[in-house]
Amino acid sequence: MINKLIGIAFLCLMISCKQETVPNSPLVADYFNYGEDVESAGVKMIPITTPVGEFKVWTKRFGNNPRIKILLLHGGPAMTHEYMECFETFFGRQGFEFYEYDQLGSYYSDQPKDSSLWTTARFVEEVEQVRKAIGADSTNFYVLGNSWGGILGMEYTLKYQSQMKGLLVANMMASAPEYGKYAEDVLSKQMDPAVLSEIKAIESKGDFANPRYMELLIPNFYQKHICRLEEWPDGLNRALKHANGEIYTLMQGPSEFGISGRLATWDIKNRLGEITIPTLMIGAKHDTMDPKAMEEQSKLVQKGRYLYCPNGSHLAMWDDQKVFMEGVIQFVKDVDAGSL
Repeated sequence: MINKLIGIAFLCLMISCKQETVPNSPLVADYFNYGEDVESAGVKMIPITTPVGEFKVWTKRFGNNPRIKILLLHGGPAMTHEYMECFETFFGRQGFEFYEYDQLGSYYSDQPKDSSLWTTARFVEEVEQVRKAIGADSTNFYVLGNSWGGILGMEYTLKYQSQMKGLLVANMMASAPEYGKYAEDVLSKQMDPAVLSEIKAIESKGDFANPRYMELLIPNFYQKHICRLEEWPDGLNRALKHANGEIYTLMQGPSEFGISGRLATWDIKNRLGEITIPTLMIGAKHDTMDPKAMEEQSKLVQKGRYLYCPNGSHLAMWDDQKVFMEGVIQFVKDVDAGSL
């Protein structure tokens, strides 16, 4: 009799659990089914056509979810996907389909030398080709860009939002000149005057290869405004090791106090009102980007939301991870449910 009662209770529990299963959520076997002839754990080199020839970019797919496909856009320009590996844990738990991706010129993708390739407009067309290759469209395509990836994400949205479901901009102001002003008027004044004076002296000489420059920046700027974790994540260290300094300097410039390269005058703030899809703007207290500007941007787009990370910096995905990830995941779920 006791065994029979236990059996009935177990059956009821199994039925209850089955009823609570999220509709259309992928099974484990489906999640890891990439439909490949030769299994490569989701890695695919996607052909990209450019004005100077065809190249390939590295992507890695995680999951199988026809309702939610998220493309991660790393910063730099010309960093790598490696510092965004933390999404593997959080998005994987949710059953999201998402893609790590090294943009052209970055470590795991082709690295052509023609400098005409390194423009925002050319990168936008690259993202569009990646979108087509992964089979994403307006019913399921989300773009999440951090730093330079935020610039690229906003620019892509302005041209191709008809192909998108949602946009997430992590830690990137919509105006390079305003970012430069914030760096000069706010961030630099938070530094020890003697340290700042030495940094400025090195910059004035253009002596950026001087080891002393990084000796000063790492403890006095990077560890305060880029990533505040006492020990930097392995993925971030690998991304820094693999960064393409030539492209970074060409587009961003050699100084960390604002942008002085090809992006120096970039400013699409007055165009944010053209963005009609649901958009999440993410700011952080200790960020290199003004968190108040990020909040303002969330109000300038037509369907915006703001996520503030009170303990975060430029890589709040790492140093204010719980707040960052919970906010990002909730946004995606709300857009998917049609409530934003």
